[in-house]
Amino acid sequence: MNHHRAARAGTFAWRHSFAAAFVAAALFAGSTPADAALRVLPAGQLPADGRLQPLKDLDGYFPFVAAKSPAAWAARAETVRRQIFLSQGLWPLPTRTPLNPVIHGKIDKGEYTVEKAFFESSPGFFVTGNLYRPKTAKAKAPAVLFAHGHWRDARLSENTPDAVRREIAIGAERFEVGGGSIFQSLCVQLARMGCVVWQWDMLGDSDSQQLSHALVHRFGKQRPEMNTAEDWGFFSPQAESHLQSVMGLQTWNAIRSLDFLLTLPEVDPTRIAMTGASGGGTQTMLLAAVDPRLALSFPAVMVSTAMQGGCTCENSSLLRVNTGNIEFAALFAPKPQGMTTANDWTRELSTKGFPELQQHYAALGAPGSVMMHRGEHFQHNYNAVARSAFYTWVNRHFKLGGPEPVVERDYERLGKADLTVWNAKYPMPPAADPAFERQLARWHTGDAQKQIAALRGTPSKYREVVGGALQGIIGRTLADVGTVEWDLKLKEDRGAFIQMAGLLRNKSRHEELPALFLHPKKWNGRAVIWLDDRGKDALLQANGAPAPFAQTLLDAGSTVAGVDLLHQGEFLAEGKPLLNTGKVKNPREFAGFTFGYNHPVFASRVHDVLTLIGFTQDYEKQKATAVELVGLGPSMGPVAAGARALAGPVVTRAVIDTAGFRFGKLTDFHDVRFLHGGAKYDDVPGMLSLNAPGKLMLSGEGDGGMVRAFYAAVKAPANLTIAPRGDATAAARWLSGN
Repeated sequence: MNHHRAARAGTFAWRHSFAAAFVAAALFAGSTPADAALRVLPAGQLPADGRLQPLKDLDGYFPFVAAKSPAAWAARAETVRRQIFLSQGLWPLPTRTPLNPVIHGKIDKGEYTVEKAFFESSPGFFVTGNLYRPKTAKAKAPAVLFAHGHWRDARLSENTPDAVRREIAIGAERFEVGGGSIFQSLCVQLARMGCVVWQWDMLGDSDSQQLSHALVHRFGKQRPEMNTAEDWGFFSPQAESHLQSVMGLQTWNAIRSLDFLLTLPEVDPTRIAMTGASGGGTQTMLLAAVDPRLALSFPAVMVSTAMQGGCTCENSSLLRVNTGNIEFAALFAPKPQGMTTANDWTRELSTKGFPELQQHYAALGAPGSVMMHRGEHFQHNYNAVARSAFYTWVNRHFKLGGPEPVVERDYERLGKADLTVWNAKYPMPPAADPAFERQLARWHTGDAQKQIAALRGTPSKYREVVGGALQGIIGRTLADVGTVEWDLKLKEDRGAFIQMAGLLRNKSRHEELPALFLHPKKWNGRAVIWLDDRGKDALLQANGAPAPFAQTLLDAGSTVAGVDLLHQGEFLAEGKPLLNTGKVKNPREFAGFTFGYNHPVFASRVHDVLTLIGFTQDYEKQKATAVELVGLGPSMGPVAAGARALAGPVVTRAVIDTAGFRFGKLTDFHDVRFLHGGAKYDDVPGMLSLNAPGKLMLSGEGDGGMVRAFYAAVKAPANLTIAPRGDATAAARWLSGN
């Protein structure tokens, strides 16, 4: 995208442009002491920045705005769908290795058969479950994927007779025998209707024990032995920096489950549905959002503007930043989708969320393709009443020809021994094996690395995958910074230059940045943005004179701009640098509970740099001929690399010193430099490569390695200058042409 063109078309709107601020400064009477420019706000006052509010968590409010038009929705849908893929570790998709399916132990129940089955979603990682097939199918049969939620040992469980009678008494179930297992009940009824059904195990449940229930669903405390630079385990900072999560594994299992169904010759590939309740509803929403092969979706008791999913298996870093479950459901439109409510977090769906989904479906030309079955008089469930709504929806849209509404008939329930897939011939793999956990993470890491490495020789593909990943992970580009105003607060005529300080207010994002500009009266049209851990204070010495590097740039005729990025300078109430990021109230040590809903500080600081770049380059009356960027050291170098990669040709030259920093080496995801997915896409060298073909003076990366090779691949090797080390004086001289 031509970011400059987008900006000039109206992306940025200013109350004062930089040029206008320069004129305004000349009109002020009097002068201000030099050191006053160091502080824009009164002592003790923090910027009015929404990011200083308490962090959002899974119990927040997640409204949805219906599509205004199919074209407008298409762009938003692409962004959200990519964010889901990224958050699940599925960008690019892992290699589809052989499933090696095993189907055995057929039980003939007259109208249908039940079989035990397992396959490998990744090498050595088994997905286990039962396959129900109708015996009366005369043509290609529709198929249903059934994901269960947080019912312990769900597929193999049986309700007690007393519990079933209580369900019957309140109208939730109909039969004492069949009512003992909601999972078998649904599968049997669908098979009787002519559907093939695959009902598989959530990780750590029933026959799926390679990763334990405690790890997958109850993880609470970091494991030092799994937090290593090589051979890490899930939930570690290294796993997070590679976007590896148990939720991502479950989403991959769902994709591979659909692959498995499509290997069955009797399955109609045009009529495949998925359903699930609670955590199974979460799995249903995600597969429906990302896999176009599904034709019908029915997430039960999960679609809501309220609680988004409370388990570690329903959360992952990045997933719900600026989005939520209602929007995930909206991604399935205009295909038929149903949902249910209960006396839980879905109780308000009829007035919050579902009306917007109806408007959304109508805008996309399918007003009758979304439905909601209300069940607020029941507790959290997938009972016979809710199941009937699903059967009826499937019957109608798959044209099965049965009478409506569809209700269940009783059946003979099978026991655990009839359903478990493991036996003497097919023994269960080792359970909760740390070595296998490491092996699984290692395979997914290596597979992604091979795919990404293969793209380096094709810059357009590399930009599509790695550049697309960076956009999604950071969550902002220069084109969508928003409406920004410049509020000039302080000024001083310093003879050869004007010193101005004020607030950059990003009104679209509720962000506010203290900024300082040193503007030479004989301006050469260039503006240099200088990033430093000290924020804008780095531009001035203690006596108020420009820092030597700033003076060098001013002498050459360049404007120098400094800014307090989030949690720098005037963002610090006590002046102490931020060492660890905040976290949500949930005490469990899982990054997804915090960063599944909030940007990491690193991403927010890149947002701030993009705001300043956009402001600096898009003058109303006079345009900078060049915007240049400097970031030196392990904190600001990577921020500059990411911002320049996203800004594209708007930044004409950059000086970046990374000091060899790597996201993959961090051992704490509360480090201010942490970035989910930061290591997966060639780490910092990947960001630097996306700077090509722009002119870049680089240090901290040895001889340039991969970055040098990428510049050569885009036929711009002369635009890369390798410096021995990061140095402010050398940077200023290079930018000044000396």
